[in-house]
Amino acid sequence: MYIADNWKDYEVLDTGNGEKLERWGDYILIRPDPQVIWTCDHKMPGWKKANGHYHRSSKGGGEWEFRGLPQEWNIGYDLASVGKRLSFNLKPFAFKHTGVFPEQAANWEWTSSIIKEEASKRADDNPVRVLNLFAYTGGATLAALAAGASVTHVDASKGMVGWAKENAISSEVSDRPVRWLVDDCGKFVEREMRRGNRYDAIIMDPPSYGRGPKGEIWKIEDSIYPLIESCVSILSDKPLFFLINSYTTGLQAGVLDHMMGKLIVPKFGGRCESDEVGLPVSGTGLVLPCGASGRWRA
Repeated sequence: MYIADNWKDYEVLDTGNGEKLERWGDYILIRPDPQVIWTCDHKMPGWKKANGHYHRSSKGGGEWEFRGLPQEWNIGYDLASVGKRLSFNLKPFAFKHTGVFPEQAANWEWTSSIIKEEASKRADDNPVRVLNLFAYTGGATLAALAAGASVTHVDASKGMVGWAKENAISSEVSDRPVRWLVDDCGKFVEREMRRGNRYDAIIMDPPSYGRGPKGEIWKIEDSIYPLIESCVSILSDKPLFFLINSYTTGLQAGVLDHMMGKLIVPKFGGRCESDEVGLPVSGTGLVLPCGASGRWRA
């Protein structure tokens, strides 16, 4: 399992009864988690002193209950692989999210270490080119920029791209070479194929279901394989890595591994390695599963 165990400003304190108790900097949140099917005794003080609690509705969705939680606050992450502190602006919004998927820190470390190693071998006018699809608020983008890459950041939500720009400013990497694009990821890749643009590495964090800026429907089971196939055609002659994240139950690590092994390895060689991603739970010493990641490296 890829475990994000380098956080100082974030912590899973406890889990149980369909929820997780988390510390985000100075504030405690309770959020639902479908993986948490076990019970707990709720003896940990944070359960009764949380600053925010997202209550899921039986009809779908839900709503936040706040107790002294600011509209926005900030946490940092020390990216060990490059010795750089990343900064994230947090704000609770719909569907229980805060603006960061902390388990992805395990992948930030992996991608940035590869980029840093390759960037040290290249001239300044030949940066490592990274494409980040479904890029959300930019965690992977910030890590790649901090490691010395040139990044193309693509997300269908204008609000998420704006949020990512804010995080880049807070992390002091906004002056690095980056393109911020509001676009449907599949259509963008198709245009890049026609334009002949190439990337040394591709990162994608697709949702289970979503819509593009013009209402384009995305359903991961139907769309992920042809998208990976298209992405392979815009990789450079000697690509560095390919990373796919999945929070969809049906797309287990082995499925990600198989797709990359079928589409990427025959063309570029290298090896695939896929596993669950997890977060340590300080109150129990266990690890909370948080989806899966498929990794290919040359």
